[in-house]
Amino acid sequence: MSESRTDSPASATSQSAGFEAADLAYLMQLSDALNTTLDLQTLLTRTSELVRKIINYRIFAIFLLNDRTHDLRMRFQIGHKAEAQRLRLPMGKGVVGQVAMTRQPLLLNDVRTSEHYISVNPDVRSEMAVPLIAKNRLIGVMDIESEEANYFRPEHLRVLKLTASRIAQAIENARLYARISRQAQTLEVLNEISIELASILDLGPLLERVGQLLRRLIDYQMFSIMLLDDKGETLVTRYAWRFGYAHAPMRRISVNTGLVGAAVREWRLINVPDVSKETRYIPMNQETRSELIAPLFYKGRIIGVLDLEHTRPGFFNEEHERMLTTLAAQVAIAIENARLYQAVRRQERQLERDIAMARQVQMRLLPQEPPSHPHAELAVRFLPARTIGGDLYDFLDYGPNRTAIVLGDVSGKAAPAALFAALVSGIMRSAALQEPSPAEMLALLNDTLQERKLESQYVVMLYAVWNDENQTLQVANSGAVQPIFCRAGESMVVKAEGFPLGLFPDVTYEEFNLAAQPGDVIIFISDGILDAENDQEEMYGQERLSGLLCQLRNKPAGEIADAILADVARFQGTHDRFDDETIIVLRVR
Repeated sequence: MSESRTDSPASATSQSAGFEAADLAYLMQLSDALNTTLDLQTLLTRTSELVRKIINYRIFAIFLLNDRTHDLRMRFQIGHKAEAQRLRLPMGKGVVGQVAMTRQPLLLNDVRTSEHYISVNPDVRSEMAVPLIAKNRLIGVMDIESEEANYFRPEHLRVLKLTASRIAQAIENARLYARISRQAQTLEVLNEISIELASILDLGPLLERVGQLLRRLIDYQMFSIMLLDDKGETLVTRYAWRFGYAHAPMRRISVNTGLVGAAVREWRLINVPDVSKETRYIPMNQETRSELIAPLFYKGRIIGVLDLEHTRPGFFNEEHERMLTTLAAQVAIAIENARLYQAVRRQERQLERDIAMARQVQMRLLPQEPPSHPHAELAVRFLPARTIGGDLYDFLDYGPNRTAIVLGDVSGKAAPAALFAALVSGIMRSAALQEPSPAEMLALLNDTLQERKLESQYVVMLYAVWNDENQTLQVANSGAVQPIFCRAGESMVVKAEGFPLGLFPDVTYEEFNLAAQPGDVIIFISDGILDAENDQEEMYGQERLSGLLCQLRNKPAGEIADAILADVARFQGTHDRFDDETIIVLRVR
């Protein structure tokens, strides 16, 4: 733009029309540049290039307002020195801060006469700044400086105001797009982390991997995992990482002291921007300035904390808080899963020493009574072939009026089978907190068993979810005996099939939906019932069982289960049982 002088009204009108035409052309160029990208850096670069075509500047910057700290930070610049790029300007401080506070543009043709100017570059003589406002909300300031006095003219300010009026909303759109993209990436990483953690069953490697994976989300400098002792009174450091190196100081901190103790006592995440101003802080690392602590919750109790530290004050923000809270839930489940696995390994040694105790341990893993529903009654009976068996069953809470019904049979007999059944049960119970569908649960169990593959060990399983609200049953099968269904005196088999768990990697499972009616009876059985033999080496068989089931269909579920087992016992006579016999009866009221 050039400055011209005229005294005639016609010339003034012509000049005004010229400015309007130039402004319109400029705005069209600006709109084209803004509408073709959602990348913030590209947007700011294109804006700077367009402004340069009108105002031949050498020093240019765009400051954006930090909503959390309420200061202005340089997001894009051309020609500024390093010390200027690090500036954080509070509202009202400097020319930029003054423009932000007043929301009014400012043109200084001699910065030495302004009380607001901050002399970062002593060569600067002129400065021009305009606020960036989107939907009546300040988001930043656009600033241009010159080393010549009286460099900027009113038409320059008008161009900058025109630019600011268009770019503010574009910047907000780009920032929103960036936030959504980061959230999507974060969710993807969290999902990957969750899947990986579910496959690690040794506590030591698990805690180390947690520290490694967490760095994909938060660039911390110091990190530790502290777990509560058995009494719940002391936090013990189980893993620590400091400036790139793992170390194990084995610190013990009472839950009544320190910030980590406060997170346990108060049952909440704690974010301290400056630990030097926090009286509860226990100085463990002298370099620490900010600290973020998230408690680990598992089934309504705290099992420990994740503790992140950084040398920069105010480093951890709300996004870090959200990510850590989400990850902490997965970490807690993984830790308990690993602890359960370790407990199962200890139980295996105990099983080898004392078979009687082994039976008690196994029976404690099985539910004593099935749940009750308004529209369905459940019954279960279990007869191990030996002191301890390889069959497993469970009833898992899937929320109001929903129950997962599980019946499995582990390969082998005695202690090895019981131990493997306990391992499967532990993994399954941890995974059930997420309420996966039957097909998803079988796939998850198969993948986890592949990670801890044991020679010649596998499990067949029926996994079903009963919805009492609409009387439907979802069923998936991994090689177990197919359920038998009786309605109005007619029996049929639910043709659910699938590969056993733990044999093959990357297996998917089919899922069947069954709409039940009042009076329907569905039974889940282990192969010990169908394969039961008499003295003539005849098998009990599905046909015999189906006929008996329909005869018993009007009886309570418990009586149906007892009658079937009694009939199997009569059929066997004096012939020894060679396999576990388990039956679960679901009768629709």
